[in-house]
Amino acid sequence: MKSIIALTVVFILVGCKPVEVDRTPPAAPRGVRTISLDNAVEIQWLANTEPDVQGYNIWRALQYEGPYSLRGGTSNLVFVDNNANNGTTYYYALSAYDYEGNESAITKDVIYDTPRPEGYNVVLDDYRTSPLFAGYEFSSNTVGPYDDQFTDIFFENFNGLHFLNVWDDTEVQDMGYTNDLDEISVAPDTGWAPSKSAEAIWGHTYVVRTWDNHYAKVRVINVSNSQVRFDWAYQTAWGNPELKRDRSQTSERRRLTRPERVLP
Repeated sequence: MKSIIALTVVFILVGCKPVEVDRTPPAAPRGVRTISLDNAVEIQWLANTEPDVQGYNIWRALQYEGPYSLRGGTSNLVFVDNNANNGTTYYYALSAYDYEGNESAITKDVIYDTPRPEGYNVVLDDYRTSPLFAGYEFSSNTVGPYDDQFTDIFFENFNGLHFLNVWDDTEVQDMGYTNDLDEISVAPDTGWAPSKSAEAIWGHTYVVRTWDNHYAKVRVINVSNSQVRFDWAYQTAWGNPELKRDRSQTSERRRLTRPERVLP
């Protein structure tokens, strides 16, 4: 009888042993970066090292100080914010959470982006043989004469070599081969071609700085002796290297204020 009572006491003591609960949150995510898209922003980051991390929350604000609102959650390392408007700058922060519901503080880095539109399959002719269809103006997304007052870039076949040319009030730079248009997400500060031209090469992306300090990029997807075909993205926000384009009506202001260009 005594032995049965002793066993009962042991079972009761074991059953009352407190269970440890994980209350330690993960670290805030690291390596956050963004890519400007058309009416969207892609956010990427590095994986947390904690083995119990379940996923990540993405937060967004209109200024760095906040307030931040939750945009969504994912277990992946990439998130596309499809509810972003061209012409608006958004600030992003991330937090990580584990299977116990513990959530990290949000990231402290200044991560922001401004969506911008893009276009595809623009065709320019060689200005020597088809001058009326050799130039392109980014602000109005139009093909026109290479020597039009508002042309930003034009195509040339010079003795079998193909070039993307700009005028003296504009800059161009070959950024090298890229897998897609989005690979170049920020315009450079320096390195513009002194010749005001760059050889048009299939798969290369080129950044253009227009006369009024707006940025654009084009990626050549086909080139021949008579034509070049490219994809593009352009920003109308002054001096914004994120290659963002807003919907403000700047084309008319350009036409009224752009200085006269002296053609060769």
